[in-house]
Amino acid sequence: MKKNLLITGGTGFIGTILCRDLLARGYELTVLSRQPADRVHSLCGQVEVIADLENLRAHPGFTAVINLAGEGIADKRWTEERKNVLRNSRIELTNTLTNVIASWDQPPEALISGSAVGFYGDQGNSLVTEKTTPHDEFTHRLCRDWEEAALKLRAHGVRVCLSRTGVVAGPGGGFLKRMILPFKLGLGGRIGDGNQYMPWIHRDDVVAALIWMLETPEASGAYNVVSPNPATNKEFACCLARVLNRPAMIPAPASALKIALGEMSRLLLTGQQAVPTKLTGAGFEFRYPRLREALEDAIQ
Repeated sequence: MKKNLLITGGTGFIGTILCRDLLARGYELTVLSRQPADRVHSLCGQVEVIADLENLRAHPGFTAVINLAGEGIADKRWTEERKNVLRNSRIELTNTLTNVIASWDQPPEALISGSAVGFYGDQGNSLVTEKTTPHDEFTHRLCRDWEEAALKLRAHGVRVCLSRTGVVAGPGGGFLKRMILPFKLGLGGRIGDGNQYMPWIHRDDVVAALIWMLETPEASGAYNVVSPNPATNKEFACCLARVLNRPAMIPAPASALKIALGEMSRLLLTGQQAVPTKLTGAGFEFRYPRLREALEDAIQ
């Protein structure tokens, strides 16, 4: 039986690898993108490309949908205008997506929708599972509303999974792309006091977790898509320096970051000691559970 998927965010850092893995598993893919089709094909492989979700209204339907679209949360300072862009690229797009899906002849079996561990807000040194009560701040409200938009499809009998993803490491992009040069120049170090947790994960494990959610009929609700071995920012910086054979002696002062980045500095100065309780409890196995091995692969 043909397995056809609709994917948003397919040309992103995670989406490109996900698309290629899904094609290798025999899925037929339709990718939402405003980029030229030949560009999408070069990134994702042989997929169908659509530029507007409205073109799929009253569609016969897809086997499942994976929704990863969203502007980079750390790409620009958080002005009110930028916050609206972040909300629209996640919440409004997901609202449109679920409304379009509700018009299909046959609803999908599952919606796998993106979210982030930012859902929990700042949690200090507390252990964070999927049952942890969130701290009310911008990232929590952003993720909460994003998730609620996806969960509307439950009313149509669709199984919904939410991927609360951590900081993703992998070759060729992501946040490491910004960190590697300063560290190579010997200018890297902890951020603030370095005691805040960075809930990291290797990109290959994100992709594997998304496919697991897709192909596991019992999977439902929110999952922390993070390594089972969270690290503090200080531990992360020291490990990256060791992998690069460079020192990590120049910290970024919290006061300077607050001045330079404003509210967005909370992304760097606060964190969550998040663990993947539901994934590990279901028997999911990580390819890169340890930070050093993940970084060694990511900086090849």
